[in-house]
Amino acid sequence: MNERAWALADAAAARADEMRLAVSTLSSGARVLDAGIGVNGGFAAGRLLAQLCMGGLGEIDYVPLTIGDETWAGVQVWTDHPAECCMASQYAGWAINPQGFFAMGSGPLRAKARVEKELFSKLGYAEDASRGVLVLEGRTPPTDDVAEWVARKAGIAPGQITFAVAPTASVAGGVQIVARIIETGLHKMETLGFDVTRVVSAMGTAPLPPVAKNDMRAIGRTNDCVLYGGRARYTVRADDEKLAHLAERLPSSSSSDYGTPFVEIFRRYDNDFYKIDPMLFSPAEVWLTSAITGRTFHAGHLNPAVLGASLLGN
Repeated sequence: MNERAWALADAAAARADEMRLAVSTLSSGARVLDAGIGVNGGFAAGRLLAQLCMGGLGEIDYVPLTIGDETWAGVQVWTDHPAECCMASQYAGWAINPQGFFAMGSGPLRAKARVEKELFSKLGYAEDASRGVLVLEGRTPPTDDVAEWVARKAGIAPGQITFAVAPTASVAGGVQIVARIIETGLHKMETLGFDVTRVVSAMGTAPLPPVAKNDMRAIGRTNDCVLYGGRARYTVRADDEKLAHLAERLPSSSSSDYGTPFVEIFRRYDNDFYKIDPMLFSPAEVWLTSAITGRTFHAGHLNPAVLGASLLGN
């Protein structure tokens, strides 16, 4: 996946002006693709970020979505390698926190660093890469100190790292976050104790958020696109009894915190993300199809009222 993502980054760098990217090289040799901090970025840059996050093993397209009485621009994402590209790459599970800097890291370099030891042990996946790609969500571009910290953790040279970065309140940032529609369901499966390596294929859709006035509002809107407007379909090597039980617990509506825009939930817990019920973070509606029996189990529902309040409000 790191080689796939590196090739995507090379191709994007060659079209930087067209894609409204800024490409720079730190003194350590690390390459930085800015998709929304000092440049406008856009839909092309957002699709790139999502592809990089998924290690080149996911397909992302823009599609219209009808939810209630509204038609939204949206994304459709699919992969035939869900455990690898979503959990070993796309999931923002690596805290990049050298002194004076913080961002959550996504992308295939996670599969080289394997800092999240328990998760990668369950996945049974690792990459012995000589170079790699890491995607950061934030307004502060990585420095040489950050590159050197990441390089030590990953066991590669700083000059063999490509960073891609965009803030949440940007077009590109919004795209790459809602393109996690499949990943959010897989992550909840893992949290519930289900073996995500049994998921053989997955496809999902989610509406695109309008750019918010600040990153806090953008975090709310991007989460709401998944929690209240996201749909995901999974083909799974599991029997009917297991899938029926899993389907009941998988949608966001199974959480006690479900039902209001995410920014309100966040404020309710004094802006402490970790006080929110972890069972909330999953698609609004899911379908689980058994690759053994052919039966499909459906649960959850879209919530146009809450979605509209979030995306069309101030």
